[in-house]
Parts: sequence; C-alpha cells; structure tokens
Amino acid sequence: MDILRVIVLGASADQGIPLVNSLLRRGFVVTAGARRADAMESTPFPEIKVVHADITDAATLERAFAGQDALVMHLPFEFDRAKAAAMGATIAAGARKSRLRKIVFNTSCFVADHDLDLSAHDGRRDIEAALASTGVPCVFIEPTVFMNNIIRVWTKPSIINHGVFGYPAAPGLKISWIALEDVAEYMAAALETDRADGRHVPVGGPEALTGAEVAERLSAEIGRPIVFRSLDPADFAANMSELVSGTRTVTPGTPYEGMAKFYAYYNAQPVSPLVVDPAATRRLIDVAPMPMAEWLKRWDWSQPT
Repeated sequence: MDILRVIVLGASADQGIPLVNSLLRRGFVVTAGARRADAMESTPFPEIKVVHADITDAATLERAFAGQDALVMHLPFEFDRAKAAAMGATIAAGARKSRLRKIVFNTSCFVADHDLDLSAHDGRRDIEAALASTGVPCVFIEPTVFMNNIIRVWTKPSIINHGVFGYPAAPGLKISWIALEDVAEYMAAALETDRADGRHVPVGGPEALTGAEVAERLSAEIGRPIVFRSLDPADFAANMSELVSGTRTVTPGTPYEGMAKFYAYYNAQPVSPLVVDPAATRRLIDVAPMPMAEWLKRWDWSQPT
C-alpha cells in the first residue's frame, strides 16, 4: 500500500515520540493532531506540522484527517468504559467521513478477545470495535507490558536505592516485556504491509521473563545484586497513589485502581496472557524487538530518577 501522509494522535506524548521518530526514519510525511498548536515545541520534533484535533469533537477530526493517507495513534487510558467508548465513537465518526486508507491503533495494553469486566480493558475493545466499523482497514497493535515501566518513578528509585525491583507480578508470571521504541516500529511497519490489515496483533519482546529473571538482568547491567519483590497489586496501587497524591487511599476509577485490577487478573490466570510469540508476530509485521539486556544499556543506572 502506497501510504505517504500520516497523521499521529498523541505525537507529543511518551509513546508518541518514538512513533514519530520511526515514521520519519521510514520516510513518511508526519502531521501531529493535537488540541494545542504548540504541542510539539518541547519535543525533539518542533518542526512537525500540527493541526487542530480534539478526540471529543468529530468535526475537528474530520478536518484534521482530510488529505491524510493514514491515522496512527495511541490514546489516553480511560478507566471509565462509557467515556472510552464515546472517545472511540468520536474518532470513528471523523475517520468515517475521511479518505483514510489505514488506521493503526496502539491499545497500550494486552487486549483479550472478550470482555473481562475490567473497565479500562473493555473500553479498549469498544474503541477497536468503533474503528473497525468505519470500513477503513485497521491494524490493532496490542502490547504486553512496557520495559519503560522499570524506569518509572514508582519502580526505579527502589532498584537504585534499595536493590529491589518491586512489581505487581506474581513470582511465576512470565511477561514478554517490550520497549516503547519497538512498539513504535511495529506501528510504523504496519503501514508498509497489508498482511496485518484487519488483525489484532499482540506484540512483545523476544523473551518471556519472570520478575526474578528481570532482576537478574538488572543485576548484570548495574553491577550489583538486584532482587525481585512481588508486590500485591492493591499495595502497588496504594504506593502509586501515595507517591502522586500523598494518600494511600485508592479512589475508585483512578489509574491506580485500574492498574491493580489489570495485574490481579494477569496473576490469576493459569497461563500468562502476557507472553507473545515474536516469530508469529513477525510473519505479520517484520520487526525484531530488542531483548531486555539491550534495552537496559540505554539508561543511566547511577541515579534513581
């Protein structure tokens, strides 16, 4: 498929920056869709054209999508399913009136083939369904767990200050951790082939690792022993809430509660839903994701933040 012009929703965010980088490196003409005209000014790509796009306003999206070949995006995590569904319906309405030839949506999380009674997860399914209803060929990139969670403020300080990698994964839970850069590569590469059109594509790194195995790789990179501590998801949520809001009380509907529910579900499964066969994925989208040890070398482990 001859796609050249690509509009990105979420271009200035954590997942958007590596995506823009991958798209530009592959020769795509990139436009950022954002509510703020200055959205890209403080990013590595201040020269990127920005058009007004509000994911709650279908009319602005229709105008933003005009003249574009493809829409590529990740979206804010919405823990209210009704709001997520409304967001998907609005984007679909804008896309339906456009001449887009492909949509690539990064769900930012594992997505099952059925509802799980987890509002954030089920809302992602609603967004996928809305996009699929447009008739535009869609590729749904469904990552497992981001390696970048390891360097977040709720994880890295404990590694550096206490030699403890604490994470809400059960000791036996295997995860095909994936770097944000590789998620971006999958998204960009999906524009260059039609093999994944209409498909839900789970993406993960080349290794399925337990928390202890991640700690082993951290130890090797940092040069001192790092141990894994399996955190109860509810305690993990309380820790995050205290870090951000100053209270360990986890308010219903907050990201902390939502994250705890995700990991409680993962930990309860007899077979980890977070293990991906990268060879199977590569048959659809030709990307070779990096192993954990390679990704760890990209970061400064001398400081806790």
